[in-house]
Amino acid sequence: MMMSLDQFVFSLATAPYRELQRQRSWKHRTSSRVGARDASQFTGAGDDTITLNGMVAPENGIGARVSLDRLAAMGDAGDAYVLVDGIGNVYGAFVIGTLNETATYHTPDGVPRKIEFSLTLKRVDDTVLSTMRQSES
Repeated sequence: MMMSLDQFVFSLATAPYRELQRQRSWKHRTSSRVGARDASQFTGAGDDTITLNGMVAPENGIGARVSLDRLAAMGDAGDAYVLVDGIGNVYGAFVIGTLNETATYHTPDGVPRKIEFSLTLKRVDDTVLSTMRQSES
């Protein structure tokens, strides 16, 4: 297992990614002052975005097309999911922001032999998960 997004497991059999990019920010608010630099105050964590770039090529034993369909269905649901890497690090609660696919090397029937994907996950407040779990009970 490379990583899991709730029950979806990224692996060589599903949708392996070759690159993980993470961009985090922190918020600092400023106030103008006369004759001095602006005053700055740290107001908390900002956005936390993870982008996974990978490839599915079922004819070569790399992933499955249905895995990308499953990720799209998870995005359609609009739910937040726990993101955990293969060694057990919990990243937090994330929603699926975008899923981009590029299909190439098509068969005569139009079936792509290779699909490159880019999945963007955006972190949300972790309490969203506990609220969702309570509503499921």
